[in-house]
Amino acid sequence: MSVAQHTAAELVHHIFDLQRALRGVTAAGMRHSELGPAHTGVLFFVGEGGPIRASALAGRLGIGPSALSRQLADLEEYGFVVRTADPLDGRACLLSLTEEGQKYLAETYERRAGTLREILSDWTEAEAEAASLTVRHLTAALRSAALPSGAVQTGPADPARASHTTAHRTGDDGRHLNRTTEIMKEER
Repeated sequence: MSVAQHTAAELVHHIFDLQRALRGVTAAGMRHSELGPAHTGVLFFVGEGGPIRASALAGRLGIGPSALSRQLADLEEYGFVVRTADPLDGRACLLSLTEEGQKYLAETYERRAGTLREILSDWTEAEAEAASLTVRHLTAALRSAALPSGAVQTGPADPARASHTTAHRTGDDGRHLNRTTEIMKEER
């Protein structure tokens, strides 16, 4: 089954329109936060599932190491992110959220969910669930397409189906995975 060119072009337009709308809602909600959207985005990715290397994080975010370095310095200054030595490679460090970072991230998720709930007040639960499924499916397809040729996606493509790992290893995304480390947290 293939998607028609005009349908794909329309979807591209709607995705960019959605991005602009999200920026508008996010900017309006920034009055509740000392951090900008870029910093909050870094926190979201660090909080997804455990320690991650800075190089892998920069790749996930699609930014350069110097831009990430500045954002991480700010987040460390706020006390939201901590660097620890990588036990598998002494030359590298791992990034993880502090307790304060976890609290900030949870509050941000809660506030954003509340805002979205207000925005979607005239939607049914079924409509919201269908939209969530569609967005997850589209995100998984886009992430899969962004992987280098031959690379294997680590973790489930669908965060709702996330599970715990069963063996100690380092994923292709630089995360240290073990029995108690959740690969990806379910979207809040």
